[in-house]
Amino acid sequence: MGNTDTLGTYADAELDLDLRWWKAANYLTVGQIYLQDNVLVREPLRPEHIKPRLLGHWGTSPGLSMIYTILNRIIKATDTDWLYITGPGHGGPALVATGWLEGTYSEIYPRVGPDAAGIRRLCRQFSSPGGIPSHVSVQTPGSIHEGGELGYALIHAGGAAMDHPDLFVACVIGDGESETGPLSASWRLPNFLNPRRDGAVIPIIHLNGYKIAGPTVLGRTSDEDVAAYLRGQGWDPVFVEGDDPRQVFSDLYAALAGAQRDILAMRAEARSEESLDGASPSKRYTWPAIVLRTPKGWTGPHEVDGVQVEGTNLSHQVPLSGVVDNPEHLAILEGWLHSYQPDEQFDESGRLVPELAALAPDGEKRMSATAYANGGKLLRDLPSLDLSAYEVEVGDNRGAVWFENTKSTGELMRDIYAADRRPDGGGTFRLFCPDETASNRLQSVFEVTDRCFMGPAEPTDQRLGPDGRVMEVLSEHLCQGWLEGYLLSGRHGMFATYEAFAMVSASMAIQHVKWLQHAQTLRWRDSVASLNILLTSTCWRNDHNGFSHQGPGLIDCLIPLAPDVVRVWLPPDANTSLSIADHCFQSKDHVNLIVVDKQKHLQYLTLEEAHDHCAAGAGEWAWASNLDESGKPDIVIACAGDVPTQEALAATELLRNHVPDLRVKFVNVVDLMALLPENDHPHGFTDTQFDDLFTTDTHVVFAFHGYPRAIHQLVHGRTNPGRFHVRGFNEQGTTTTPFDMVVLNKMSRFHLAKEALRRSTRRTAGWNSLVQLCDRRLAEHETYIREHLADMPDIADWTWGSGA
Repeated sequence: MGNTDTLGTYADAELDLDLRWWKAANYLTVGQIYLQDNVLVREPLRPEHIKPRLLGHWGTSPGLSMIYTILNRIIKATDTDWLYITGPGHGGPALVATGWLEGTYSEIYPRVGPDAAGIRRLCRQFSSPGGIPSHVSVQTPGSIHEGGELGYALIHAGGAAMDHPDLFVACVIGDGESETGPLSASWRLPNFLNPRRDGAVIPIIHLNGYKIAGPTVLGRTSDEDVAAYLRGQGWDPVFVEGDDPRQVFSDLYAALAGAQRDILAMRAEARSEESLDGASPSKRYTWPAIVLRTPKGWTGPHEVDGVQVEGTNLSHQVPLSGVVDNPEHLAILEGWLHSYQPDEQFDESGRLVPELAALAPDGEKRMSATAYANGGKLLRDLPSLDLSAYEVEVGDNRGAVWFENTKSTGELMRDIYAADRRPDGGGTFRLFCPDETASNRLQSVFEVTDRCFMGPAEPTDQRLGPDGRVMEVLSEHLCQGWLEGYLLSGRHGMFATYEAFAMVSASMAIQHVKWLQHAQTLRWRDSVASLNILLTSTCWRNDHNGFSHQGPGLIDCLIPLAPDVVRVWLPPDANTSLSIADHCFQSKDHVNLIVVDKQKHLQYLTLEEAHDHCAAGAGEWAWASNLDESGKPDIVIACAGDVPTQEALAATELLRNHVPDLRVKFVNVVDLMALLPENDHPHGFTDTQFDDLFTTDTHVVFAFHGYPRAIHQLVHGRTNPGRFHVRGFNEQGTTTTPFDMVVLNKMSRFHLAKEALRRSTRRTAGWNSLVQLCDRRLAEHETYIREHLADMPDIADWTWGSGA
């Protein structure tokens, strides 16, 4: 757990060394932004030494490297594990610099060695073609958080701390980020962080006063008001302010050391209390936080062309522009670089001098080398469970048994929780859900764990307590962001939410895909558990909630993204849902989107059939097809999703009963990415597979869960893609009946049957009478629901083989 007894006063000699290490970090930060040659300025600076494009952000960087410097001293003294998360991700050059100073960067990237040649490469690669991004990106050792899209630093920090009982997470929150909605929500963390089993998060709000173009709200807010706000959220803030480096370093050291002492005392109290049946202490803990006020662009040019830069928004990015063409600016840059005394910090070969190199912690204690920022090193496989225990028995009643499609997945998670539990109540798996676990039929998990809540308890509370490991909070950002931090630090989990409101955190999912996409190209990044997103309460069955709850847009957000990362699953029943969930829990480095409704649906496949079908990705359901010996269909009925599958089967039964001579092939797609060509996605079908399944010339009527354009996008480039006629969600909805939803969007069995007749290769006996029947039934439906406020019984109770 660490020992703060070894933390003495900040001796002058220690402070002197730390200030020099900080100077070295600041020097390398400026060098990365400006220099392509003469990187140690051992000859006069000339225009050809300057990069042709000046990119990067200086303003926040000195603060980031100062915090890093002091944390290193604390780590060395206490032998504790720290993870460093920087919300101001634009401070990328500062974190690259500190990683290089610690030696980690050169270990991971040998080309960027620990000498002058390495510094040259370090500078030239920054924000350059073939180099590294300007953010604290996936390429940056020690990072699990890029910070390019603001708002998620404290959320990711909270997720990383969960179930890592000895970890300290230093989370720097910038001025601009503090104005975002997700960051505002993330202050609720003390209500969910349990010191018995979890690590600690120390927020460091770095208020340098400005964002890119002007002041910030918190930057212009009094200390009293900032303190009142934080205390109201469960934090105990300490303020550090100034522009004199010696004083600020001393004060920040005291604040960080004090925060660590308070947390260790909190842990000792929480972990020493006798526990009954694993119950955690009911005391609500207040966690330390630090508010740091230093000048923006600290130690940079104070004034340029008669205008103040240091301490203003003008230092946010590149304080000196036009350096190549402006001799005065070039001279200011040279003086700025020399102010850090590089000849005192680096030896003749360009190596960091020994007394400064000795300041870095050892091995994985270095924040740039910690396994907590390379979670695959800590990842352990989930227990393997026998899925037959959760199988929904179909037997001879294919398409006639009703069952909630997500219920068996909840039972699987229940037993994962039970098998995964540690003696201290922690584990390696958590479910994150915005107050809808039971609503989404996943309530079996509450048989073995509670909802986590560190706040006051009431006698009327149900399945709620500090030891709970189901994370319910009414914020999609918190749920998904906590899970992302949890996964990237070596754990497993699932985010379950209503389909329409997954769009709240859609951008987070996109950013996570981008992270994993680049991580897969880095050998040193170990594989992490996949981000599993379960969307239920879907657009088709939110008939009771109305139009605001009806939207399948996350599918469209994800399918264009990295094919090595994205998977989109549309299970038609409970056994396929179970098979897919188990596969996703065992998978790594993917973003798995599972879309399946929570309500009772018809069941079609045995568990063994479900495994085979999911492994294939798509296939014919021969029991539903109506083909002769030739095997050549007149029409293909295809579907993806639970409601579309039911409507497609009902349409197929209409065709079989009323136009029995029509040859119908029935195809179900469970893995949406199977529709892509094999060169476009690892799960994509070859042209031969695709043509064998869908034929080369027969028209395909496709009932789809989401927006029709997604299927058209996926089959583009296949043989004669114009023969695919897709019916899906068309932004038509309201508070109505379940069947009326498919009618409004023209995806009902009657619409599908009419479209199949229209597109079939021949007209057989009964064609006209079935068209008339469909029109009549649609008219009857409209009249009936307005009179009875419910669907017609033969529609609501339809099962396969019951007639249509």
